[in-house]
Amino acid sequence: MTDQPQSPSEKILASRRSFMKKAGLGGVALGASTLAAPAVVKAQAPIKWRLQTYSGAPLGAHVIKPQIEAFNAAANGEMEIELYYADQLVPTGELFRAMQNGTIDAVQSDDATMASPVDISVFGGYFPFATRFSLDVASMFMYYGLDEIWAEAYGEVDNVTWLSTGAWDPLHIFTVNEPIRSLEDMRGKRVFGVPTAGRFLSRYGLIPVTVPWDDVEVAMRTGELDGVAWCGFTEAYEVGWADVCNYALTNSVTGAWFGSYFANTESWNKVPPHLQQLFKSTIDQSHYYRNVWYWGGEAKLRVEGEKMELTSIPAEEWNQVVKDAESFWDEIAETSERNARVVEIFKKYAGVQEAAGYPYR
Repeated sequence: MTDQPQSPSEKILASRRSFMKKAGLGGVALGASTLAAPAVVKAQAPIKWRLQTYSGAPLGAHVIKPQIEAFNAAANGEMEIELYYADQLVPTGELFRAMQNGTIDAVQSDDATMASPVDISVFGGYFPFATRFSLDVASMFMYYGLDEIWAEAYGEVDNVTWLSTGAWDPLHIFTVNEPIRSLEDMRGKRVFGVPTAGRFLSRYGLIPVTVPWDDVEVAMRTGELDGVAWCGFTEAYEVGWADVCNYALTNSVTGAWFGSYFANTESWNKVPPHLQQLFKSTIDQSHYYRNVWYWGGEAKLRVEGEKMELTSIPAEEWNQVVKDAESFWDEIAETSERNARVVEIFKKYAGVQEAAGYPYR
C-alpha cells in the first residue's frame, strides 16, 4: 500500500512525536499536559555563629550590636550571628581559649583582656601614650604595618584568625569618693582597669583589681573598688559609672584603646567568601560608628556632663608620667623582636605626627 502524502498538520504531529521520543517522553499522551514535576530543592540551613564581646550590654549596644544586626539583615538568611555580652557564655579572661576550641565562633575584645597567648597582646587595650587620637590606631594599621604584625602573630596560633583592629575611647581615671589632683593621690586606690595600663599606672601606687564587668558598679558602691581606669567619658556615662563616681581625671593616659575582632579559624573557613566580605564590611561600619560616637561624646560630656567634677594633675607632674612611658616602651621592646618592631612603629608614627604639627600634634 502506498503511503499517502502527509498534510501540513500531520507533518507537525509527526515532528512532535519524533521530538517526544528523543526526549524520553514518548509515553506521554499527545495533547495532554506535559508539565514536569517540580524539582525538590532542600534549603540549606543557615550558618550559625556565637560571638561574645568583652563589653557589657549597655556598652555593647554601641560598640557591636549595630554591626551584628546589620550583618544578620544583609546575610539574607544564609548566616546568623548570636551576640553575647561580657561573661555571658565564658569569663572574659577565657575568651581566647573558648574561641580557639570552638566553644564560641568569634570574639570582639582587646588582646590583653582576653589573655591572648601572643607577645603583642601587651599592646591590646591601652598602651601608655601610644595614641593621641582614635584615628592614630587606623593610621598605624593602614600605613605603618601594624596589620602585618598582627596577622603574623596570630598566624602562629592554631585555629585563631585575627580579622581587624579599630579604636575605642581614651583612658581616664574616674573615682568615687576621693579626687586625684596629684600623682600621690593615686596611691592605694583600687581601680578596675585593663591589664597593660594598670601595669604601668601601678608604679604610681594605683592598684588594678579584676572583677566581672557587670559587678563593677556594685563593687564601687560597696567600697571594694575606689574607681575605674577602663574607659573615657562616653562609656562612663553610658554604662552608669558616672552615677557612682564623683570625680573625673582629665589627664589621659592614652588617646585610644586598641580593640580587635577574631574568629575561630575552622568556623571562618566554613563561611563562603561573600559572607566573609560582608562580615569584614560590617566590622568597618562598626569602626566608623565607634569613632564618631566616642569622638563626639568625649568632648560633649567633658563640657556639658554634670555628674562628675573634673580634676587634673599639674603639667609638671604629668610630664614625668609621659617621660616614664618612654622607658616603659623600651622595657616592652626588649621582650621580643616583634614587640620591638611595634614600639619602633609607635616611635616613628609619633615623630611624623609631631613634625606635621597642627592639627596632628
